[in-house]
Amino acid sequence: MLDGSPGVYRMLDTESRVLYVGKARNLKRRVANYAKPSGHSPRIARMIRETTSMMFLTTRTETEALLLEQNLIKQLKPRYNVLLRDDKSFPNILVSQSHDFAQIKKHRGKKTEKGAYFGPFASAGAVNRTLNQLQKVFLLRNCTNAQFEGRSRPCLLYQIKRCSGPCVGLISKAEYAQSVEDATRFLSGHSTEIQETLAAQMQAASDDMEFERAAALRDRIKALTNVQSVQGINPRGVSEADIIGLHMEGGQACVQVFFIRANQNWGNQDFYPRVGADVSPAEVMQAFLGQFYASKDPARQLILSHGIEDEDLMTEALAEKLGRKVEILVPQRGEKLELVSGATRNARESLVRKMSEAATQDKLLKGLAEAFGLKSPPQRIEVYDNSHIQGTNAVGGMIVSGTEGFIKSQYRKFNIKGDDLTPGDDFGMMKEVLTRRFKRLLKEDPDRQSEAWPDLLLIDGGAGQISAVAEIMGELGISDVPFIGVAKGVDRDAGKEEFYRPGSSPFALRHNDPVLYFVQRLRDEAHRFAIGTHRAKRAKSVMANPLDEVPGVGPGRKKALLAHFGSAKAVARAGLADLKAVDGISGALAETIHDFFHDRG
Repeated sequence: MLDGSPGVYRMLDTESRVLYVGKARNLKRRVANYAKPSGHSPRIARMIRETTSMMFLTTRTETEALLLEQNLIKQLKPRYNVLLRDDKSFPNILVSQSHDFAQIKKHRGKKTEKGAYFGPFASAGAVNRTLNQLQKVFLLRNCTNAQFEGRSRPCLLYQIKRCSGPCVGLISKAEYAQSVEDATRFLSGHSTEIQETLAAQMQAASDDMEFERAAALRDRIKALTNVQSVQGINPRGVSEADIIGLHMEGGQACVQVFFIRANQNWGNQDFYPRVGADVSPAEVMQAFLGQFYASKDPARQLILSHGIEDEDLMTEALAEKLGRKVEILVPQRGEKLELVSGATRNARESLVRKMSEAATQDKLLKGLAEAFGLKSPPQRIEVYDNSHIQGTNAVGGMIVSGTEGFIKSQYRKFNIKGDDLTPGDDFGMMKEVLTRRFKRLLKEDPDRQSEAWPDLLLIDGGAGQISAVAEIMGELGISDVPFIGVAKGVDRDAGKEEFYRPGSSPFALRHNDPVLYFVQRLRDEAHRFAIGTHRAKRAKSVMANPLDEVPGVGPGRKKALLAHFGSAKAVARAGLADLKAVDGISGALAETIHDFFHDRG
């Protein structure tokens, strides 16, 4: 029997699928409320009709219930909950302190490395732009510690005045440490003080007729000013806050988040939570906060366009997670209202644009279904392509498109592993990619309950590729996923594509058919993704040094070995006695290095 304890409940349908996850201060009272025959919104009434059973989990406090509720929503993705679909991490700038000469770089993920973290930034682009300007201002290195230790002369960044050359002693440790401190102060919001210091140094250099140094300082001041100008909004009265604006229209919602840190705007990002037609703004905002901050640290202030129902509870939960006070505000006047109004305006414009794009996408999907003889417009299209150079560094790429355009979070790359493949065997590569993709789908979702199963496959290629796909799909027992081959015509010109289906003659679409342009865009995106993945893999293999794989050989010993022998290949050929003769290489390590290369043949 239920009592009046707080907790979380799950509503299940006839197949035990979770329809809704909710939390309650009093579980018994909440269930009794659902049992009432009237007074429910159409969405809740429909949900109650579909519910055949419920599961309950009591908690000590309502705050615990709130945190558990949001974690379960993210994990189970119930149909009737407001759901934040795009929940990615955000990058930071890290001033690393793991080396005497600190490195400044982009960081994403857990903050395990020692150093000062600044963020979050809304996108990798926002971080890269800021890093680019900071390098011009403070001349801090961005190379890895291994690259730093291996330098014998300054790199290109020093030549173009983006680095002070600490790797080869062109700046003292004390001077470099001062630059690091200045960069840290700037990222902490003390930009005006730094500008005044640089201006004074420039004037002093000019007075001493050190015109080259004065010009360099002038360029650094200009770069610093540019950092501030590209940030747009730089509020004076808000030092640290997340500005969150919500706009709802036509059964859809957009949430716009601006990240304000150190009185600087570090970018904005829009989100499109899944909502119903009868969901209130307060419910959407509360669900967004709970799910968004489940894996992220909130700012000291959350400035919202709409209030939430359980403000005290949410404040307590976020403060408990962060370990310090968090304030939730819905401003009525002043600068904070201007900020959140701007976020709401951005949300409205983004949603209108997205709804327009969705309407166009819907027409294209219907046209695609008609052109390719599909039973209904596809909700998920997977497009496959391979990339390699004469069979080397071969990769397969899969991109996904749906009702709202490209779904980049669903893109996948496949490192071709088949040892028995002939170099350049495109058919074999496609077989391997599809086998791995659909074997995993069959294992993880054999009943096709999730949205991971495609409604259409587009394959880059003609009759040969289609035969290979038909063979592998037959072996896996999958007969209800249609697939189309897209091949360029005899002149290999865009616009003359031919399409291949199993058991049918190739056909073409009209030259000006919007569906043809749509398919071209899908194919080009798959090609871009596969080529980019291949280039990254090839660049990694080119830069790889076999000494990096030897146990016990770090940057210092690697540098000593290369200085002694001249190349990694020469180290691999060296005898045991020659290895022992290298400074810093002990007898035991020499045996390890010798065995590593000779065991490999």
